[in-house]
Amino acid sequence: MSLDSVLTRIDQNMPDAVERLFDLMRIKSISTDPAFDKDVEAAADWLVQELQSIGIAAEKRLTSGHPMVVGHVDGPADDVPHILFYGHYDVQPVDPLELWDRDPFDPALEDTAAGKVIRGRGSSDDKGQLMTFVEACRAWKAEHGALPCKITFLFEGEEESGSPSLVPFLQENAEELSCDIALICDTGLFQSKVPAITTMLRGLLAEDFTITGPSRDLHSGMYGGIAMNPIRILSKILAGLHDDTGAVTVPGFYDGVEELPEDIRAQWQGLNFDHASYLGDVGLKAPAGEQDRTPLEQIWARPTCDVNGVWGGYTGDGFKTVLPSQASAKLSFRLVGQQDPDKIRTAFRSYLESALPEGFTVEYRTEKGSSASQMSITDPAFEKARLALSDEWPDPAAYVGCGGSIPIAGFFKDMLNMDSMLIGFGCDDDQIHSPNEKYDMNSFHKGTRSWARILDALTR
Repeated sequence: MSLDSVLTRIDQNMPDAVERLFDLMRIKSISTDPAFDKDVEAAADWLVQELQSIGIAAEKRLTSGHPMVVGHVDGPADDVPHILFYGHYDVQPVDPLELWDRDPFDPALEDTAAGKVIRGRGSSDDKGQLMTFVEACRAWKAEHGALPCKITFLFEGEEESGSPSLVPFLQENAEELSCDIALICDTGLFQSKVPAITTMLRGLLAEDFTITGPSRDLHSGMYGGIAMNPIRILSKILAGLHDDTGAVTVPGFYDGVEELPEDIRAQWQGLNFDHASYLGDVGLKAPAGEQDRTPLEQIWARPTCDVNGVWGGYTGDGFKTVLPSQASAKLSFRLVGQQDPDKIRTAFRSYLESALPEGFTVEYRTEKGSSASQMSITDPAFEKARLALSDEWPDPAAYVGCGGSIPIAGFFKDMLNMDSMLIGFGCDDDQIHSPNEKYDMNSFHKGTRSWARILDALTR
């Protein structure tokens, strides 16, 4: 099958592809706000019709929350991979509306100093990214009459509101949805220019707790000196979480942390990451993580412990001389490798409770943590996809990590027993979740061409 003819068709039909994306972006599919429930369902219906228009057997599947869109297409041969493509069609709220330069649901092409962009809510996260794959499939089908392999489409309508229906849906439909490999298009280019396949995702554990000492707030003139202050205890605990080298001191914290493979380390070094500029953009200078690790390792491949919030006592205007009864904090741990979130939670609580004076208590308000995800790039599909991306973009594609957590990749691994290739074409300045979200026209165009190249590479 000719790839060149597919790429030419993508180029020629790009204006129509943009208009189709605009139609989807006009639907106010804000999943977290019940006022937009009908709009979310309308977006699902739109996608079902769009997939059906290119010959894909698609349907809207109801859940306890917002619907899933599932589509299937049979391939011409059994000796090529069966692919699952995942994206989400819901979007974040648009508040504060006054900070938008135009109606967030009235998408438009805009000329900027950096080039032409698609402006509007969902342009980058994730409607624009989702539609790159759909448009690649459309062009392939138009040129060759059939897609090159079996493809399952899974579009979610709750990603921006915590995916409450996703796990039950995967469990109930595991046999139907299990494929050889998953493609997830909800990431970005490295430093807005280098095509990337994300192969490492950090897990997440959160702790929200309150330490209680005296039975009520105390007058500092009457009790100061004799009464132990909960904020003093909390401050000492938090200050002791890291040593002078930036390492986390919780006993057993590094159990399961694996060393970075040398080939990946060398590839990351070749990215020439400018950590000074990265930190300088937010008013910082020196990296604060483990001193014996490179900045990219600190972000992508090393675990962290961060204090996300601290409060206690009187924080209003003026001054109130009290020793507070309680002091609270929120912490998060980003996890890597084989770190066990349950074991780390137990170790942290032991560390905390051992530092409490007699008579002090602690109350926890937490949710279940998630482990890290690491993909096996020994699967030839990964290198085929990386080379295909390199053929489309000026810079060669790289395997990268992600400092954040994308739970769907872990769910696919744990429930469907398949690895995921996370490939996206967003840029660092796309302002996702913020006013004036945009998606570079170059990303939409070359992203669509990239998927056509990847489909070709995976099925040869």
